[in-house]
Order: sequence, then C-alpha cells, then structure tokens
Amino acid sequence: MPRKTLISSSSGLVEDVADPASRRGLGAEDFSPDFQLSFPYRGVFVWHVGRDEIVGDANQILFVTGGEAFRLSTPRSGGFSELIVTPKQSVLREVTEATGFDLADHPSFRARSRMATPTIQRACAALLHDAGTQGATETFEAEERLLGLLRTAFAVDLATKMPSTRTRRLIRRTKEFLESAFSKSLRLSDVADAVGASSTYLTDVFSRFEGVSLHRYVTQLRLARALVELPEADDLTSLALDLGFSSHSHFTLAFRRAFGCTPSTFRARSNRKREGAMLASTRPVRGDGKLASSVVACQGGF
Repeated sequence: MPRKTLISSSSGLVEDVADPASRRGLGAEDFSPDFQLSFPYRGVFVWHVGRDEIVGDANQILFVTGGEAFRLSTPRSGGFSELIVTPKQSVLREVTEATGFDLADHPSFRARSRMATPTIQRACAALLHDAGTQGATETFEAEERLLGLLRTAFAVDLATKMPSTRTRRLIRRTKEFLESAFSKSLRLSDVADAVGASSTYLTDVFSRFEGVSLHRYVTQLRLARALVELPEADDLTSLALDLGFSSHSHFTLAFRRAFGCTPSTFRARSNRKREGAMLASTRPVRGDGKLASSVVACQGGF
C-alpha cells in the first residue's frame, strides 16, 4: 500500500498509509515486526488478528503487537486511509510503563482497540495536515505532539469489561454499517434493522461497551471526516450537508463542541499555517524573527 512519511525522528515514525483499491475480501497474511498504533481516518476495514475481528474506522485506535500475524479485509469498496505510528521501542516502553504496565502486558494491546476521543482525532488531523510542510521549528513541535498523542492513546479506562464474542460481532457489524452510512439521514430503526438487533438492546450494548451512544458515534465519524476535508473545502454548507449534518449551523455547533473552534476558524488557521510554512521555505528568516513568530501564532487552532 502507498506510504508517505510524515515524521521520522528520534521518537518514532509517522506514516500516512492509503489503500485505494476497490477490492473486497480478505487480504494476504502480514505482520509488523514493531509495536504500532493505527489511527484510521477515512473508510473502513476489518483487522483480523488471532480470533478477533476489529473494525478500523475514524473513531478507533488500533494497537498492533509486534510479530503478531494478521490479515485485513474491506467490507465495502472504496479503500481506506490511516496514520500508522511506529514509536521507538524505548519511547513506547517509557510511555506504557508510566501507566503501570510493561509494554507486552499493557491492556491496550490486549484489547487491540479503543475509542478515539475528539482530542485524539484533532491531534491526528494536525499531524496529517501539518507534517509535510514543516521546517525545523515545526518538526520539533510535531515530535512533541506525537509524544502527547501516545500518552493520550494509552490512558485507557482499565475498568472496562470485555464484551462476549457474540456482542463483539454485533458491535463490529454496527460500526461497519455506521461508517458506510454516516453521511445519510439515519433513524435508530435503520441501524437496528441493518445489524439484526432490537433498538433497545443495541443502544444498551453499544453505549456500555463503546462508551458513547450510537448517535454520538455517528457524529464523531462525521466530525473526523470534516477534520480531513476542511482545509480543501470551498463551501462549508455543502460540506456540512455532504457529511450528513442537517445544516451549516448544526455542523458548526457540533464542531465547536468537539474541538473548541468553528469549522471556518479551523480551515483558516490550517490554511494560514500551510501558507506560512511555504513562505518560510522560500526565503530565509531574518534576524528579527517576525516571520517565524507569525507562523507559530497560527498554530493555536490545533
């Protein structure tokens, strides 16, 4: 699969990995020699490892154990994209041991996945949008963000009870359906009928084991896609409707609640930062440091 290096530093490697294939079905067996974290941000896939089938979508973080064989399948055409973080072994051990666990015994790697919070989704969007245009100063910042992302990703709720195999399959089917339909106008009965469960049972099981309601899960899928699309969006109303929001104001309210700023502010800061980085790369920074400080000032939106 095509891979683009976003960060390569003493802390680790961050790659943007895309599978543009329209194929469906189970892929060939593969493995990573290193412990990794996957942050899907577009499309959906299923990660088959051991006896588990883990859905990869924009609301999930996947924890890959080094040396463990796996396969990927795509339940629908269209491909998928993900950020893959390969921390240096020493960095990963320090981060996991700070939570009270050895690396191999950390509950995140046993659980294999956890829900990505809006804070994590926003941090991933910052890495995706910024890393390719950064100079030395911004690379320093990106590396610091990477370490913060790792610390946040491993701050798990250890009290969470593992669902049964039957429940995991139901949740997997639900996630696959929601990712395929999040841009549409959905009713609870649509979701329940699609996965073969009653609305009452599904809402209870999903909220207990995922930690969010079905409606909130759909909203976060929409917002996660917005983070990726906003820097290139010309019409925010069209983007809002394409993502499944009822109006521009509905989109703005949900975005502000999740990320602390409006979509237009996020887009403007993202584009100003990109333009500032391009300008900085075409001329030297003078001794007064005005250009450097102006670029840094635009980073508050992330």
